Amino acid sequence: MSEAESLRLQYKGYDINALAEMNMEDLIKLFPARVRRSLKRGIKPEQAPLIEKIRKIKRDGRGPQTLKLRTHCRDLIVLPEMVGLTIHVHNGKEFVPIEIKPEMLGHYLGEYAITTKRVVHGEPGIRATRSSMYVPLK
Repeated sequence: MSEAESLRLQYKGYDINALAEMNMEDLIKLFPARVRRSLKRGIKPEQAPLIEKIRKIKRDGRGPQTLKLRTHCRDLIVLPEMVGLTIHVHNGKEFVPIEIKPEMLGHYLGEYAITTKRVVHGEPGIRATRSSMYVPLK
């Protein structure tokens, strides 16, 4: 890894590998206030199975492509142990694959699975609305 890449893979002056080895209390101090407060309250029961799966994948040394991680937990905060994995997050209709990158640390998974589509309106004039049915044609 070149020096430029190692600078890119840092969070608040810490290397990603150093962050992954930190205990949770030291890691919490690095995150913004809202994330700190959420993590101090603990992990929710719905989030625990996903985190255990992630830790098992990292512990076994399996590649991230061997297991398809699917979750509805949009309020799970991205932790250093998730970096490099692809997690499929539900957006209300389907599971959106999200590749976890170092820049995502401290953000919520739901921020990357957009729930709304861009609104594209029809063309103006005839057939634009129901009321335009009664406009006399030229």
